[in-house]
Amino acid sequence: MSDRDVYVEKMKAKLDEWNADIDKLQAQAKAAEADAKANNEKQLAEMRTQRDEAQAKLKEAQNASDAAWDDMRKGMENAWDNISTSFKSAMRRFQ
Repeated sequence: MSDRDVYVEKMKAKLDEWNADIDKLQAQAKAAEADAKANNEKQLAEMRTQRDEAQAKLKEAQNASDAAWDDMRKGMENAWDNISTSFKSAMRRFQ
């Protein structure tokens, strides 16, 4: 076998190795995309839940009588703050 043939065979082997590495990295990238997508969906679901809770609390406040509102105001403010904090936290994780 000539020096050139040996060289060509080494290069083919190296290219095969690189192709295998590329395939492996591509598979990892797809897996990461799937994980990222799943994480994004989880964060979106959490954000929707927080939004729905906030809407329910808003409706509760809108429907409360003046006397009932005075009694429930502090609890509503605390609930709203907790929902808001949770929503912002989910938003940060999403980004």
